[in-house]
Amino acid sequence: MPPLPTTPVENEPQSVTDSDTGSGSGPGAGPGPRVLTEAELSRLLREQQFGVLASVRRTGHPHLTTVLYSWDAEERVVRVSSTADRLKPRQLRTDPHAALHVSGPDVFSFAVAEGEAEVSAPAAVPGDDVSRELLSLTPGFADPAEEAAFLAQVVADRRVVIRIRVSRLYGTALDIPAAD
Repeated sequence: MPPLPTTPVENEPQSVTDSDTGSGSGPGAGPGPRVLTEAELSRLLREQQFGVLASVRRTGHPHLTTVLYSWDAEERVVRVSSTADRLKPRQLRTDPHAALHVSGPDVFSFAVAEGEAEVSAPAAVPGDDVSRELLSLTPGFADPAEEAAFLAQVVADRRVVIRIRVSRLYGTALDIPAAD
């Protein structure tokens, strides 16, 4: 996916409608959104760190929250750290339908990873499977004492891993030509 400009191109339309085919001239004319390939979507998810996690409230309304996440393309799993008593894990235990929206490097591109979420048990003992999985979401620690402190803290915080098994991945980009 080539980098997209972050500033509007002079004399280019600034809005594109879903029905725009990119033909003609005048307001609304210009390139239409381009569907991103699986490789481009995976790259966008890998390169970004923050996204908006959508879960479903009991009322059926969406609940949106900004999260730090990790993408495993090979497993097609998004991982998010949370604490056991927060709203996200409670909602996802009730209704596992989830989506993660990730903005691209500019305002013209995005990826969405949809799937069903599972919520781990809280980390119970420093070094258990859950705390090790949480550790894998960090850049790691050079100092063993810092790693041990991290593992103890995830237990104290009652941290869980939210795993979204991605069944649908989609997104678009709007390729605005660069100014001459």
